[in-house]
Amino acid sequence: MGRGAPAPAPAPAPATDVGGLDRDALRAAVAVRPGDGAAGVVAEVHKGGESWRGASGDAVTGRAVSPRAHFRIGSISKPMEAVILLQLAAEGRVDLDRSVQDYLPGLLPEDRFQEPVSVRQLLDHTSGLPQDFEGDPAVPSPDEEVDRRFDHLTFDEVIQGTLRPEGRPAPGPRFSPGTRQEYNSFGYRVAGKLIEEITGHPFRAEVTARILKPLKMRDTRAAVPDRSTPVPRPYLPGYLPRADGELVDVNVQGGMPTSMTSTTADLDRFVRGLFDGSLLGPAETAELFAIPKGVDGKPLPYADASQCTTGPAKGTACFSVGLMSSPMPDGTVVWGKTGSDPGYRSGVFASRDLGVRAVYAVGTTAPPASGPPPVAQRLALAVFAR
Repeated sequence: MGRGAPAPAPAPAPATDVGGLDRDALRAAVAVRPGDGAAGVVAEVHKGGESWRGASGDAVTGRAVSPRAHFRIGSISKPMEAVILLQLAAEGRVDLDRSVQDYLPGLLPEDRFQEPVSVRQLLDHTSGLPQDFEGDPAVPSPDEEVDRRFDHLTFDEVIQGTLRPEGRPAPGPRFSPGTRQEYNSFGYRVAGKLIEEITGHPFRAEVTARILKPLKMRDTRAAVPDRSTPVPRPYLPGYLPRADGELVDVNVQGGMPTSMTSTTADLDRFVRGLFDGSLLGPAETAELFAIPKGVDGKPLPYADASQCTTGPAKGTACFSVGLMSSPMPDGTVVWGKTGSDPGYRSGVFASRDLGVRAVYAVGTTAPPASGPPPVAQRLALAVFAR
């Protein structure tokens, strides 16, 4: 199995604060262990003026994996959706406090969704809308999961399949908008449709023009509609298991308009551009670090125990517009986003001053699991040990 290695160029800058990087701990953190459910890992960390980039080998084939490997980023595309809508707000083309019902009349059935849902509530997970395909009793088998990797879904197909399902009761609100927080991917399907309706362009075109090109994220690509595409080479292999245990390399996939591939270096470019004002003005940047509050001025309660379970604000909102906050072992609070696609789990996080930044991706060998992958937990300890 390959071991992580320092990025060959550029040379690391001299440390500017105490407590730089423990490279031995980082190499040990990304080494695949039994029980990880992982085939391989790539990671990049910046701290105290030092930089490190490393990778494990592919535990399935024994082949080396480049630290510059591409991978699927899953929901890390959500902050990019949020950026586009925040930019449109700055341009006066969107009002974050105006309702989805105003912008997309008829999309939310009036007999079930009578309370207005604001654009901001889509982005900070306080909309109370249903989850993707809520109530669908069909649980795909492992073989079906593997075979479905080539499927394509548009925003409209997810929206209609969720709000107007065939053969099962149609869902209503999970709670009154703005009264609590619950992580909700469906709200971002609606946000994606809103982007396309307002701009008249597909999501791929908007994310490329507004984020990828300005930040020179040359190794990041958005999905091509109706086309199954491979992760570009060099790539981090990700696998899904069939019922008989056979591991299938799921490099080629369909997906949704927001499906994207990237690298650790490009996602580091994204988080830097996101926090330093390259993409957003001061008012819009502030939205990235604003946890939604109730009329009492306190953070909203979180709906259940699936997220926002650590730190002093345990059980209360931890998501802002597009991002989530996470306390680290040494008390540092980082902001960022995790992502998951078939065969892949990833994350990008940074301190608000960008003094510490970390990006990781895991190619899996096991079915999707809840909670952070073990590799992410080991990286957090290696970077933020007390």
